[in-house]
Amino acid sequence: MEGRHRERREEGDEETIREQERERGEQRDGSPKSKSGTKMEEEDEGKETELMKASSRDKAQSQLINGHTPISASSSLTSFPFISSPHQGRGGEDEEEVRVAILTVEDESCPSEPFGTTQFEPTKEDNGQEESGEEGDGEMEGEEEVAEEENEEQEVEEAANAEEREEEGELASPEAHLQLKMKRKLDHGPDGRPFPSGKKHCKGNGYLSPSSLVQATPTTFGDLRLANGHSAQRRRVTSGPPPSGLQDWLHTFQMWSGPERLLALDELIDRCETSQVKHMMQVIEPQFQRDFISLLPKELALYVLTFLAPRDLLQAAQTCRYWRILAEDNLLWREKCREEGISECASSRRRRPSAAVSEWKSTYIRQHRIETNWRKGDTREPMVLKGHDDHVITCLQFSGDLIVSGSDDNTLKVWSAITGKCLRTLTGHTGGVWCSQMAATTVISGSTDRTLRVWDAESGECVHTLYGHTSTVRCMHLNGNRVVSGSRDTTLRVWDVSTGRCEHVLTGHLAAVRCVQYDGRRVVSGGYDYMVKVWDPETEVCLHTLQGHTNRVYSLQFDGVFVVSGSLDTSIKVWDAETGGCVHTLTGHQSLTSGMELRDNILVSGNADSTVRVWDIRTGQCLHTLQGPNKHQSAVTCLQFCRGLVLSSSDDGTVKLWDLRTGAWLRDVVALQSRGSGGVVWRIRASDTRLVCAAGSRNGTEETKLLVLDFDLDEKKKETD
Repeated sequence: MEGRHRERREEGDEETIREQERERGEQRDGSPKSKSGTKMEEEDEGKETELMKASSRDKAQSQLINGHTPISASSSLTSFPFISSPHQGRGGEDEEEVRVAILTVEDESCPSEPFGTTQFEPTKEDNGQEESGEEGDGEMEGEEEVAEEENEEQEVEEAANAEEREEEGELASPEAHLQLKMKRKLDHGPDGRPFPSGKKHCKGNGYLSPSSLVQATPTTFGDLRLANGHSAQRRRVTSGPPPSGLQDWLHTFQMWSGPERLLALDELIDRCETSQVKHMMQVIEPQFQRDFISLLPKELALYVLTFLAPRDLLQAAQTCRYWRILAEDNLLWREKCREEGISECASSRRRRPSAAVSEWKSTYIRQHRIETNWRKGDTREPMVLKGHDDHVITCLQFSGDLIVSGSDDNTLKVWSAITGKCLRTLTGHTGGVWCSQMAATTVISGSTDRTLRVWDAESGECVHTLYGHTSTVRCMHLNGNRVVSGSRDTTLRVWDVSTGRCEHVLTGHLAAVRCVQYDGRRVVSGGYDYMVKVWDPETEVCLHTLQGHTNRVYSLQFDGVFVVSGSLDTSIKVWDAETGGCVHTLTGHQSLTSGMELRDNILVSGNADSTVRVWDIRTGQCLHTLQGPNKHQSAVTCLQFCRGLVLSSSDDGTVKLWDLRTGAWLRDVVALQSRGSGGVVWRIRASDTRLVCAAGSRNGTEETKLLVLDFDLDEKKKETD
C-alpha cells in the first residue's frame, strides 16, 4: 500500500510540474502548447546546444589570438559582433548566427577591428543563392570554410611573429604585444594584405590610427613605408587569386633567421623574370628615396649644402620650392664667394638682382660669367682707341672706367673705357713721357724733361710740377699719398703728392736707377750698376746692398718680405728684405727678364727669350714654362696675372692667355693683323673685367692704338652691341 501511495504521489508531482510548464509556455507563446510546439522546443534546445558549442570555439580562438582569457559577460566592457553571416536554418526559415567575443584593451575605448574572424557582408549574389535552396547553402558553407582556414593561418602567423619578437626583446609586456597585434590588424589585415572592401575602420573617438602605433625604428618594410608617410594599403597585384600554399610559404620564411632569409631572397631573385624584378623595384625603391634635406632643421640643411659645389647648388635649386629657398641663402653664397677669393658683393652695373635672389649669388654668377668670357671669349671685335698718331705708347694706366696712356709725343691722354672716346689730353711736359702711376683720378707722370707732374684726370688740370731730378725720370712707384721716383741721375726722391714737396733724397747707386718698388715702409731700387738696394726712406739710410747680379737690373718685385730682381744676366734672384741674404737664384731664362709680377709667393716672369715662367719663390722651383706650339715668337714685352690667368704681350703682335695652375695655353686674346711683320703690343693693363692693350709697330705696318676688351657682358648686352 505504501508503495502504491508513493507512486501516486510521484505521478501527481510530475503532473503538477507539467501543468506549471504548460502555464509558462502559454504565458510565453500566448497559446496552448501543441505537439508541434514540443518539436520546436526540442529544436530550440538543439540550437542552444549548437550555439554554446560555437561560443566555446570562439572563446578558444579569442584566447589563441590575444593571449588573454575572455572575461565574463557581466563585466562592463564593449562587445560587438564579429560575424553576421546569413544562412538557412534547419526548419527552412532564414536565421542569423551571431558570435560575440569580449576583449580587454587597456586605455582604449573602442577597438577598431575584430581580431579572430573575417566579416562578410551579403551581396546580391548571396541573396540569390539563399533563395535557390541547397545550392546556396553549399556555397555559403564553402565561404565559411575558407574564412576559417584564413583565420587559422593568420593565427599561426601572428603567433610565430609574436614568438620572434619576444625572442628579440621587442615585446616587453602583454600590453605592448596587444598594441602590436592591433597595429598589424589596422594596417595590413589578417594576412598582411589590404582589408577587403567590406571592412571599415571604426569611426569612434577611440580610433587607433596607424601612425600612433608606429615604432620609433621601423623593423619591417611595412613599418618603413608608414614611417615615410605612405599609405598602409598600397596597391597590390590583382592578376588572380593567391596561389595555394602561400601562407605556409610565408610562415616558413618567417621562421628562418636573418641570414637564412637573405640567402632565400638571393635564390628567389635569381629565379625571377625581368618583369617580376621590375615590379620589386617599383615597390621598394620609392621607400628609400627620402627628402632628408627637407626633414632637417634649416641650419643643418644649410650646413649640408655648404659641401656642394656652386654648380651643384644651382641644380639643387631646381628640385623643389623649399630646396630653392635654401639654395638661395645669402650667407651660403657668401661662403662660396669667399672660397673663390671674391671679397666684395658688387652686383652688375647693368642689371640689379631681384629681391628674391641672393646678392652674393648674383655676384658669384657674374664672376663666373666673366671667368668664362675670359677663358673662351667671343667673336666681338675689341674697341679701338686712336690718338697718339704714329708715336710709341710708353706707359699705360687703368683705373675704373678711365684709361690713361703716355707717349713719347710729350702728352698723356685720358680715355673712357665705356665709350672709347678721348676725354682730354694732358699737355705740359716738354719731353717724352716714360713712366706714370695712377690712383683713382690722380695721375703722376715722369718725363725726359726731368720733371714729374701731378694731374687731375677728370679736369685735365696739372696740379703740381715736381722739380729736383737732373736727368730723365725713368721709373716711379706710388703708395698712398707718396710716390718714389728713380732717375738716370742715380738718385731716388720721395714726394708728397698732395703738396708736391720733395721729402727725401736717396743717394747711393753708381748708375741710372731703372726700377723701384715702395710698400709704404721700405724702398727697393735696382740700377744699371748691377746692384739692388733696400732703403729706409725716413732716415734716408741704405739698409742693404744686394750684390750678386753680373749685369743690369731691369725689373723688381717686393712684397715686404722678399725682394725679387730680374737682370740682363738671365738670372732672377730672391732676397730676404730683412737680412739682405740671397734666398734663391732662379735659372732657366736665356735673356733679359723684362717684366715680373709677384702674388702670394707665386712669381711670373717674362723674358726676351719669348717664354714666360711661373715660380714658387719659397722653394725656388719653376712650376711651369709657358711655351709649346702656341708660345710667343718674339720677346715678351709685358705681363700680368689675375683670376688664375696669366696674360703676356709680345713683339710678335699677340696677347696670349695661359692657365696659371696648369701652365696650358688657352687662347690668343689679341692678334694684330700685322703680327709677325712688325706689329707690336707694347703694354697691357687688366682689371677683373677689362683688358687694355697698347699696340703699334716700328715700321709703320700697324697704327698706334689702344684695344679695349670688356668681359663683363651677358647675353643681352652682346645682342645690344
